[in-house]
Amino acid sequence: MDQENNQLQHRRRGLRKAITFMALFAALAVSIPDAGAHGVTAGDKGYIQESSGSLALPFIYLGAKHMVTGYDHLLFLFGVVFFLYRFRDVGVYVSLFAVGHTVTLLLGTLMEISVSAYLIDAIIGFSIVYKALDNMGAYQRWFGFQPNTKAATLIFGLFHGFGLATKILDYKVSPDGLILNLISFNVGVELGQLMGLAMILIAMGFWRRSDSFMRHAYAAQVVLMTGGFLLVGYQLVGYFVA
Repeated sequence: MDQENNQLQHRRRGLRKAITFMALFAALAVSIPDAGAHGVTAGDKGYIQESSGSLALPFIYLGAKHMVTGYDHLLFLFGVVFFLYRFRDVGVYVSLFAVGHTVTLLLGTLMEISVSAYLIDAIIGFSIVYKALDNMGAYQRWFGFQPNTKAATLIFGLFHGFGLATKILDYKVSPDGLILNLISFNVGVELGQLMGLAMILIAMGFWRRSDSFMRHAYAAQVVLMTGGFLLVGYQLVGYFVA
């Protein structure tokens, strides 16, 4: 009986955390224009639209800033590395993600392939849901098989990069120096990804050494999945309202 009560209390605490996260995330989404839609500040947007010529360092800065503040990317990376304990495995998955968003960022921009940013970001939100369910072992229980996690990371990396390309096209970047600026922006994105990943791994390292990690791992995936669903819903509402 005591064990059942403890499990019930644990589930209630996890539910309260999820509800709190949902409320905070919803408030953030409402308060920030273009939240989750790869938005940038008004000053950065104006600079991108008015810039011309090869500007490597500014675009490296913009790429790094975008990735560090892009919580949709960071949430996905958090899910990817959640149960990865070896740096070699972290490197493989993060590299696959980087290859994916590099390819579509460059090709999508240079070939001017444009799709609604809301729809792309809804897919990015779904990638977070997918990874949380994967970490929870849902596909094995529901369908009796495990999707290829490396292939999924690469595929969702393609969508993440396509979201970046769509936003860049919306800002109508000058063709003068475009290739160098795109490469510089992507270098900045990779640097920002490394900084964000370092913060995640440091926090995860401390958490994994505590006794609460495995007890709260499932609740963490519920919270992650909830954030992904909120992103999906927010973007779909934006698509139909806009």
